[in-house]
Amino acid sequence: MKKLILLSAITVSVGFSAQSFIQEYQNRVNQITQTNINSYLTEFASFGVKSSGSTNNNNTFNWLKNKYLSFGYSEAQLSENVFTLNGNPTKNLILTKTGTTYPNTYIIVCGHYDTIGGPGVNDNGSGTSIILEMARILKDVPTEYSIKFINFSGEEQGLRGSQNYVNTVVNATNPKMNIKLVFNIDEVGGIAGQTNNTITCERDTNNSPSTNNAASNTATQELMNCVTLYSPLQTNLASAYGSDYMPFQSNGEVITGFYEYNESPYPHSGSDTFANMDPVYVYNVAKAALGAVQHFSTASTELLAVTDCPPAKMLESLKIAPNPTSDFLYIEMLNSNLRDYTFSISDLSGKKLLKTKNSKRVDVSRLPKGIYLGTLQVEDQRTTRKIIIEK
Repeated sequence: MKKLILLSAITVSVGFSAQSFIQEYQNRVNQITQTNINSYLTEFASFGVKSSGSTNNNNTFNWLKNKYLSFGYSEAQLSENVFTLNGNPTKNLILTKTGTTYPNTYIIVCGHYDTIGGPGVNDNGSGTSIILEMARILKDVPTEYSIKFINFSGEEQGLRGSQNYVNTVVNATNPKMNIKLVFNIDEVGGIAGQTNNTITCERDTNNSPSTNNAASNTATQELMNCVTLYSPLQTNLASAYGSDYMPFQSNGEVITGFYEYNESPYPHSGSDTFANMDPVYVYNVAKAALGAVQHFSTASTELLAVTDCPPAKMLESLKIAPNPTSDFLYIEMLNSNLRDYTFSISDLSGKKLLKTKNSKRVDVSRLPKGIYLGTLQVEDQRTTRKIIIEK
């Protein structure tokens, strides 16, 4: 949702809490890819205007659900929170990742996926894409606290989805759901052609109630520290309002959030497109967000042992994109930082044309237009995919 006024904004520096850099957190942050962010954003754009309860909105919901399933989450980890808006049913989608030490205490990471007036690639395809990428990377990472990744609908009609969730789930749970923190990510796409190097971090300054303000301020200071520890971005401090954390705030929960610093003029219009935002900025905000979510949920600091991810599982997780391509292929799979692998490309007759070792970026710009076979090998296991080169 577009912010009409900035209630309080000051630039601050790091140093509020005793946080320290954790290398394994950074290793996971480094698994975020620009290719994935771009793919999520363009796929989100393809659904058009996603008015709550519309066919496009429902199609986007199903796309989100299928994304989580493709990451390896189970149907049992996904739940729907249905409500009616203007006579039409619409849904919030909730993915729950259970904590190891405090399974009944939750970090909520949320953002809305509904749009008005346009495809909403910034507002809020940007936040949606970051939530997807964080969920993908944290799939097999133990966290002490449980995490709920929530995609809300009905935000643009007055925070209807998040309010319904608070009313029918948070407060209807017996005992009431125990929430450690709500971290909202809304409109973090920046503006194409501008220098987008600062993220606004939002804390609670509301008086109804005011009892959660101090804890929110502390959490937001920690959020700002994480931005500097795990991303190249600078931070700006502002007051929270007008997005999906507000029903939680009114319910007495502790909130914080991200919002773009260069405020785009395009949300709620047909110009809220991929071309008018800065996908590299979204990538950098994702780094900051993943560092923060690991901090807030107390993610494991242990390195994944090589034996924890056998070659067969690595090959199962393989993604090669973009495909078709004209210049570069990007290889992504589990444990690629810890195991050796080779990738080769052959023509359809079996003649090998190129071979790389441990490369995540493969230059295919010299290959003529056509269909090829890409083979990735880990130890004695291999898988082959069709590669299409376009010129």
